[in-house]
Amino acid sequence: MKDRTLWIGVLLIIVAFIGFLVYQRTRPGQYDAFAQCLTDKGVKEYGAYWCPNCQRQKEDFGNSFKKLTYIECALPGGQRAGQTAECTDAGVKGYPTWMFPDETRLEGYQPLSILSEKSGCPLQPSS
Repeated sequence: MKDRTLWIGVLLIIVAFIGFLVYQRTRPGQYDAFAQCLTDKGVKEYGAYWCPNCQRQKEDFGNSFKKLTYIECALPGGQRAGQTAECTDAGVKGYPTWMFPDETRLEGYQPLSILSEKSGCPLQPSS
């Protein structure tokens, strides 16, 4: 009986932990309105999973990152594997690259304030 009670306790802890992780990933982000505005205006971020500046950019957006139009350029296998045809066709040479509807671009890590200024999207934390 003790073993069964122990297993039920362990199972409850695992379920609670999984629930917490799901909540953390799905809760609204601080910059949801800003990220949605960028997407609505046709701004795209091109990046690579192995790129440290892309990870830093993603961290700036937090849970709001999911609202951006993000194009993964890296092929499986890392830096030397090359990039997707979509990114090559878009002329992406470095990561991250931000493309705007007027065909201008910003290359490298960009503070959110610069993206706000360039796009006209207000940078306000969502309530």
